Amino acid sequence: MPELPEVEILVRHLRPLLVGKQVREVTVLRPKAVRPLSAPVFAEQLEGAEIAGVGRRAKYLCFELIGSRGSKPGRLLGHLGMTGRMSVQAAGEPYARHVSVVMGMGAEDWVFVDPRQFGGLTFDEQRLEGLGPEPLEDAFTEAVLRERLGSSQQAVKVRIMDQQVLAGLGNIYASEALHWAGIAPHRPTGSLKSVEIARLREGIRRVLETAIRTGASLALDFAGSGGGDGLFYYGRATEAPASAEERFRVYDRAGQPCGTCQEPIERSVLAGRSTYFCRRCQR
Repeated sequence: MPELPEVEILVRHLRPLLVGKQVREVTVLRPKAVRPLSAPVFAEQLEGAEIAGVGRRAKYLCFELIGSRGSKPGRLLGHLGMTGRMSVQAAGEPYARHVSVVMGMGAEDWVFVDPRQFGGLTFDEQRLEGLGPEPLEDAFTEAVLRERLGSSQQAVKVRIMDQQVLAGLGNIYASEALHWAGIAPHRPTGSLKSVEIARLREGIRRVLETAIRTGASLALDFAGSGGGDGLFYYGRATEAPASAEERFRVYDRAGQPCGTCQEPIERSVLAGRSTYFCRRCQR
């Protein structure tokens, strides 16, 4: 499932391709993608809108709109779910499989593809209410993280994946950040000392920034053909990607040696999610 880095990479890829363009025609091929609106109502609200900005909040893509014909212009939110992706392609080119929504912009089409149909497009900004702070913003300080974590006895990995506690962090980068910080994922959150919270904040920021710089974990092109044209699943990285073993400290590396101490990485399950950690390095 895409997390903050993958969404941020996609935002940076789409921004120059979409800003200033007008959505002239909307075709909804999978009505589930725009629920609770009906396909005709969704199309009516979006057609005629100009895209003024492309940003991100947590794991949502935020498309700022002006001049749409419908009664609710302003912001369109996109969520990739587990396997969704977006791209811009020349009008008339064949679409990838599992196309959900096509937004025609004249010579180009903005396409939302979602094979497993867990993502979607919505005008409902209530989806953003109650989200925690953005971990890459300057305002995300050690004091903020300490306040958000509180004295909960919940396992720290589960706690930092709660979107109301911290926005955008998911299973992959929670595991990575905890290894960087030397904190066992099963630790009760309330047991963390100030120095550990400071390391955790730094670890979260470092692993997210590195992931954005080096690219997402799936090397598929936007059309889904897997042709290896240098495009990543969610966007173009600014650095050439390493192998998964080099990119990740612990995630999906059970049984492989820890890069710090050479002990085998272990796997367990927390809150129904696979959790990877080094028993020696993480206390």
